[in-house]
Amino acid sequence: MALERCITEMGMGVDVRGRDYTRAACRAVSDAIRHSSLSLSRVIGKSRDDMRIEVVIGVPEPGQIDPDAVTRELPYGTVTVSVEKGGLEVPNADGTDAIVIANAAVLVYFDMP
Repeated sequence: MALERCITEMGMGVDVRGRDYTRAACRAVSDAIRHSSLSLSRVIGKSRDDMRIEVVIGVPEPGQIDPDAVTRELPYGTVTVSVEKGGLEVPNADGTDAIVIANAAVLVYFDMP
């Protein structure tokens, strides 16, 4: 069996107040998966729980992400989360807060013969 990437989804999430990087990351994952309804697992004879899901998050401060919270955004499969430097932070006018923009790539793999 070979692990084959079958689906790639991208999303963006924003936290407007409080610099909550995890909230922005969770919204990015939600954005990536909420715009599609895929029947691929059924077509290839697999269950949704057979999915191996890799989530890659990009934010300016990777250490601010709670990977377990991001994992909970995905209802099926075995999920791994990695966080890289990316995204965007836009300071407010007086520099006391910022808008945090996170990017997410959700990659779905299945074991294929």
